[in-house]
Amino acid sequence: MPSFPEKDPVAVHLLDELPRPTPVAGVASRLLEYLTSGDIPVGTKLPPERELAANLKVGRSAIRGALAALEVLGIVEIRPGSGSYLAGTSSELLPQTLRWGVILGSTETSELLQIRSELEVLASRLAAEQIRDADIEFLTKCVEEQEASFDSVERFVEGDQHFHARIAKVAGNHLLADLLSTSRSLLRIWFDRSVEDQSEMVLAVTEHRAVLTALSIGEGAPAAEAMRTHMVSANRRLQTQIGSEQAQ
Repeated sequence: MPSFPEKDPVAVHLLDELPRPTPVAGVASRLLEYLTSGDIPVGTKLPPERELAANLKVGRSAIRGALAALEVLGIVEIRPGSGSYLAGTSSELLPQTLRWGVILGSTETSELLQIRSELEVLASRLAAEQIRDADIEFLTKCVEEQEASFDSVERFVEGDQHFHARIAKVAGNHLLADLLSTSRSLLRIWFDRSVEDQSEMVLAVTEHRAVLTALSIGEGAPAAEAMRTHMVSANRRLQTQIGSEQAQ
């Protein structure tokens, strides 16, 4: 993402107070509407989290989640130690707004999790039938990198992303791979925080190894079953995190 020169913070009074209760999606939708109004120059610095939280009468965790969602969409740039900045004009952001806005405002995340699960299972079934030694080697390295990254959520999540993306690629269906990439992007703001507990990391790696073993056999049914088992526990972690965020 490109960097922009720092400008003075926008006036926080322009944002109206949100009604209670306010989930992360509600905060993100309000900020999205505000930032795409066309009145804010590219590169403008947003108010600090504490000011946004006080103004919107929500917890700072809801603000952090909303800003993370908008960063995924390319609407804001979060600079550690500096703050959050508008990363595009309203005209540039409009196509993304139209594409993602409905999901941002939706509370039916369980349906998205269900769709993602079935897509992952399908990808594993297809991948098992055409996987090569090079793919097995790559997936093995992904799992090993995760095992060595229990002290870093960022590196652990990156390994997870590479693992699932490779399976989708090996499946040989470009639309399937795109749909999986999209669903993961939408869930990323929660996924990154759902594996902060090391016991959850260990479980995820164990399940990845089971998927890898099943893929190595070269038969669709065992690979699909191993991935389905993994998706059950992954969805449990995500739903717990989403429920916690939306309750604040």
